[in-house]
Amino acid sequence: MVFLRSISEESLRRYVHFASESCIQELLSASVSNRTVHGNEGWKVLGINKGVEISKRRSGSLHTFRSRWVLESVSSQQFIAVATAIDAAKQWDSDLVETRYIKDLEDNLSIIRLRFGDNSKPLFRNREFIVYERRETMEDGTLVVAVASLPKEIAAGLHPKQNNTIRGLLLQSGWVVEKIEDDSCSVTYVIQLDPAGWMPKFFVNRLNTKLVMIIENLRKLAQDT
Repeated sequence: MVFLRSISEESLRRYVHFASESCIQELLSASVSNRTVHGNEGWKVLGINKGVEISKRRSGSLHTFRSRWVLESVSSQQFIAVATAIDAAKQWDSDLVETRYIKDLEDNLSIIRLRFGDNSKPLFRNREFIVYERRETMEDGTLVVAVASLPKEIAAGLHPKQNNTIRGLLLQSGWVVEKIEDDSCSVTYVIQLDPAGWMPKFFVNRLNTKLVMIIENLRKLAQDT
């Protein structure tokens, strides 16, 4: 499907609903699966860091990374309150220079711009991301936040790229938060990021493994709310 640089709000809503539904299902699958499915490579556990299990799965030249942790004394509502695209991005890099809601399509569906400055970490330096964020509560009470970049044609229509920035792609990311007890929850975070511009793939993959550790930073933030 080819999109014009300008797209109606209804067409945008339909597209984002379709794309985010696929992302939500991927996130839910990642929160429960350690197995090889349908002949594809499954998740490989890389290790445990500060209680956080870190895994990866091959997805072309850029791997998808996952972190999982059982958070004691943090409720699912506390955690999800800080696990938005904007709050999470602030944990990626303290040199985030702009976070802005471009458009709210529904109460739980938004378009967001994230812009990082010249002093940011290499993966984000002088880059911007135009993403959707969808927040859903499943029938069993599981909370999901799905975040991914819009296709470049749609993003350009909503917010033209500035000449001095590189527009990266958040291919898929998000949170799955499951209630365990009244004051505890199990959290899964998934990310696959293409920063665009020239950067060795091994370097991108190595930095992606560090990104999944933002779960620790958000835990501290949630405990303070």
